[in-house]
Amino acid sequence: MAFQLHSCATGGASRRDHVSIGSHQKMMIMSRKEIKKQAARYTKFVEWSDEDHCFVGRCPELMLGGTHGNDEAKVYAELCQAVEEMVELTAKDGHVLPKPLANKKFSGKFVIRIEPMLHRRLAAKAIAAGESLNSFCVKTLTKT
Repeated sequence: MAFQLHSCATGGASRRDHVSIGSHQKMMIMSRKEIKKQAARYTKFVEWSDEDHCFVGRCPELMLGGTHGNDEAKVYAELCQAVEEMVELTAKDGHVLPKPLANKKFSGKFVIRIEPMLHRRLAAKAIAAGESLNSFCVKTLTKT
């Protein structure tokens, strides 16, 4: 199926992108406001990277890379802009955006397979901390 992109001004600073799908006359219209609304649904986070010696911003649902810099607020702003651009490009290319994590249902349980020696060591550390293995692992995982 072929996709064609057409841009047009709609008065003022607003811009709409029209995507024609093949020979069909069905048009998908995405305004700047709609792009921002869609981008806001995706998980974005900024954290310090000891390896890179700077803040790194990521949106794992949409892109492998991210943004980076020394100012946390600027990195987040650049990340938001990058996510908006990814949403726009994905729509222009006629691809379906992935479902945002916020819309997915999680049970709160997952199974992990580890070496028996690691299992034993974690159980010992949990006992030493006076906690269940589950509580100890949850606390350990939230530190990452």
